[in-house]
Amino acid sequence: MSTLSTQPLSASGLPASLAGTVFAKGHGTGNDFLLVADPDGARDFTAAETAALCDRRLGLGADGFIRAVPSRHLPEGRALLQTEPQAEWFMDYRNSDGSISEMCGNGVRVFVHFLIEEGLAVLPEGAVLPIGTRAGVKLVTRVAGGYAVDMGPWEFIYPDHAAAKAMDTVVDAGGLEVPRPGLSVSMGNPHTVVALAELTELAATDLTRAPSVSPEPDDGTNVEFVVPAEPLVVEGIGQVTMRVHERGVGETLSCGTGACAAAVATRFWAGAGAPDAWSVDVPGGTVGVRFLPGPDGREHVELSGPAVLVARGTVL
Repeated sequence: MSTLSTQPLSASGLPASLAGTVFAKGHGTGNDFLLVADPDGARDFTAAETAALCDRRLGLGADGFIRAVPSRHLPEGRALLQTEPQAEWFMDYRNSDGSISEMCGNGVRVFVHFLIEEGLAVLPEGAVLPIGTRAGVKLVTRVAGGYAVDMGPWEFIYPDHAAAKAMDTVVDAGGLEVPRPGLSVSMGNPHTVVALAELTELAATDLTRAPSVSPEPDDGTNVEFVVPAEPLVVEGIGQVTMRVHERGVGETLSCGTGACAAAVATRFWAGAGAPDAWSVDVPGGTVGVRFLPGPDGREHVELSGPAVLVARGTVL
């Protein structure tokens, strides 16, 4: 029996508790989100409510749900304000199944665009806005054609295995004849990157169900399948094509942190002389990834791409 069938329902068939919720819908290269402004920190959403809203057949439909809430209203946000007092807004992000996620690279661009369109933030081109997330403070710069996000430092989840073998997991997915080696990368959330040889092999990979990853990080993992271009580098920019299965969501048209992880892994596999700038083609478009020295002395990853709002409405 559906969980929703035991709850009072509104005229729309959604939980009655959602009636009157004002929302916007946006996307970053096809990775789509529902966004709600909660400037008073008065409206949290349960996992069941989030899943109902994101349901593509019975709800509004989205890969994820974002509540825009002042950082001071959340324990995680108040902790961030101790070191970054300008991180006024917190991106309270949930996967489409209602589970909480640490970070979403496409989502944070759409989030900032939503804040601007709502009149909750002002960000001229070239200016930077600090945003609180469960993966720390992210610095978002408005650029021509979209937004660039300092995603912070990357790291290998199993560094000893990565250094010794350039792989640390085995991944099995439908459509692949045999399991493949993967490399696990943290972008504040977990990723496992698998290299494939041909675009036809990438197209044949079945992502209607979650790939099997062994060993799997404690909190699960997003899985990226990537095909390096031939030639790999064009005019100083590395080129890869990617598909992704996101934990708690399924296959999405794009994944920002996944694109960063794909660039991390591919650059590592390419060895000395690999470029610091990458173009990552996903089913929903193209995002840019750059490796930059960070203020903390560690290498940071910058993600850039568009953000669009496509609709506004009120739940009936």
